[in-house]
Amino acid sequence: MKSIGGYFDLELTSKSQAYHVNAIALNTARNAFEYVLTTKKTKKVYLPYFTCEVMLEPVRKLNIPIYFYSIDENLEPVFDFNVIEEEDAFLYTNYFGLKNKYVEYLSSTLKQLIVDNAQAFFTKPFNNEPAIYSARKFFGVSDGAYLYTNVKSASVFDRDLSYSRMSHLLIRKDVSAEDGYKDFVENDRSLENNEVKHMSNLTSAILESLDYDHIAKKRIDNYTFLDSALNESNLFKFELKNTYVPMLYPYWTKDMDLKKRLLSNRIYCPTYWPNVKQWCEPGSLEYKFTDEVVYLPTDQRYGEKEMKVILDIIFGNYEYTR
Repeated sequence: MKSIGGYFDLELTSKSQAYHVNAIALNTARNAFEYVLTTKKTKKVYLPYFTCEVMLEPVRKLNIPIYFYSIDENLEPVFDFNVIEEEDAFLYTNYFGLKNKYVEYLSSTLKQLIVDNAQAFFTKPFNNEPAIYSARKFFGVSDGAYLYTNVKSASVFDRDLSYSRMSHLLIRKDVSAEDGYKDFVENDRSLENNEVKHMSNLTSAILESLDYDHIAKKRIDNYTFLDSALNESNLFKFELKNTYVPMLYPYWTKDMDLKKRLLSNRIYCPTYWPNVKQWCEPGSLEYKFTDEVVYLPTDQRYGEKEMKVILDIIFGNYEYTR
């Protein structure tokens, strides 16, 4: 029985249930990947060059051979699928939540498919393929992942604890993003080489308090607003379908100073992914996606006002702060 009385804990008013209520709730996406590789007794893994380095962590831990593949301008594999064997795994990333249609196609033709939906939180699996999700890529939590898989582990996992990794979220809310950045880096590093665990009670409670319909609408509206102004100049050409909830707006531009101009105005755009420039040759598409694409924020914290500021900076109509 829980204690009664005394000091208060963090109050979270439940507005819904977890979005992925039928998934396995784990501590990190990389550990969800490990869960799948272990339960399926995977012999070989195919990974895209254009991916986060942390996805190698479980593969190396399990000592599974890794084979990399390239992607084209549509973010789709340049690959001969006939080489994949029964006990292999082929990881495909649903880039920025904009590749649902292609994921659906792959899931209907490739039984060794594992979908990395870390950038596509709102996309459910199409044909019972294993699918991995990262909560902290979309919401104010320090960890948390979901996994859909039809092969369950017989292992008993501990429950994770998240309170020691929450400082950057609290500092940003109380002070500023800049003041919390050091803690963000340290808390992010603390996720390395952790054991597979169930999602913490704290992270679960936060994720059960969110208004997912509102969040999805804000993300779609912000993306659509930017795209209406940038589509013509964007070297990427994506069509936003009704079922897509994008993570951000990928703006492929030859304006190599744009990210610096945004940064000088406290608009922070992530780099996907720094490790790619070490793995790939200059001139490769993956290198260009890391070096030339500016990944503009379109999440639920912002609205039309912030999107207009971003556009003013892009088009040179903004008085930059120095």
